[in-house]
Amino acid sequence: MKKVLVTYLILLLAGVALFTGCQKSGIDIGIAMPETHVARWVTDGAKLKENAEALGYTAEVTFGDADQTKQNKQIQDFITKGVKLIVVASINTGINTVLADAKKEGIEIISYDRLLMDSGDFNYYMTFNLEKVGTLQGQAIIDALDLDNATETKYITLFGGSPTDNNAYFFYKGALDVLRPYIDKGILQVVGPFPKTHTDKETFQQIATPGWRAEEAKKRMENLLTGDAKDYVLDAVLAPNDPVGRAIVEACMNDAKYDSIAKLPVVTGQDGELATVQYILEGKQYMTVFKDSRELAKATIQLADAILKKKTPNIPGTVKTTFNTNVKDVTTYLLDPVLVTKDNVKKIIIDSGYYTPEELKTIGQ
Repeated sequence: MKKVLVTYLILLLAGVALFTGCQKSGIDIGIAMPETHVARWVTDGAKLKENAEALGYTAEVTFGDADQTKQNKQIQDFITKGVKLIVVASINTGINTVLADAKKEGIEIISYDRLLMDSGDFNYYMTFNLEKVGTLQGQAIIDALDLDNATETKYITLFGGSPTDNNAYFFYKGALDVLRPYIDKGILQVVGPFPKTHTDKETFQQIATPGWRAEEAKKRMENLLTGDAKDYVLDAVLAPNDPVGRAIVEACMNDAKYDSIAKLPVVTGQDGELATVQYILEGKQYMTVFKDSRELAKATIQLADAILKKKTPNIPGTVKTTFNTNVKDVTTYLLDPVLVTKDNVKKIIIDSGYYTPEELKTIGQ
């Protein structure tokens, strides 16, 4: 009898252990960000988690370190943990196999700020107006160089974003659309490679910044300064984001032709990073395009909440449209980016509480 009782207890404990081991983690929303070397993704991850928890959801954030294999494992882990929804900014199309796995498990996917290309396994995309980002960058160059009244040729070199990021082509298109008339008139001359359209992906590779890595941009700028741009004093550099913009500024400041802040070319940017705000205040970088991640994260979690509650999404402050992944059209919500220069940086970024004056003082210390 005792042996029977002991055997029963062992089987009971084993069953409990097995049941416990198969239980889900209780995480509602998985948040998969692509990397940490671009500061905005750290901020976005934190804000997404904060907004999710404010609505009563449990959430977990991961960072892929610009390695799609690593991000796939993180997403697979979310699937194993039984999440209900995943917010993901991918690294490249290598993510598509794990997206298919998530769909099989009935997990909803929101493509966050980077469109998940060549996939039909998700239905929603949340981002900023991508072409407008480039338009603001291009228009800033036009205004800063007063190209409408220019009487002599101005010189520009072009940088693009990561060739694996579909957004990079939208940014370039927006900028080129407004700069092209001045290039065609000869008022603006491109020094170095020049993709004539955003669809010229072969030439785009020559101006691209792999992985959005600042060190790659700095290396390319240094090569330009001793190569194609050796005999020119550049008036402007189209830079797709802030880390790339700062890298370009650093390369120029090490060149004898740009031995003072006043001689630096007009350099663009995107994301409103803290170090770039400091550069703008110091006159080193001309502008950035501010994409308020607080608003993007809030809108994304509002969308997630509607999806999980099976309600029709109504996202204030966005424009609803569709984007095509090469497989299907997905419902897309666009927020508006904002041009920031030295003239309005305090009002737009500091007075809004995005950064504090104390945070700015710590830069460079």
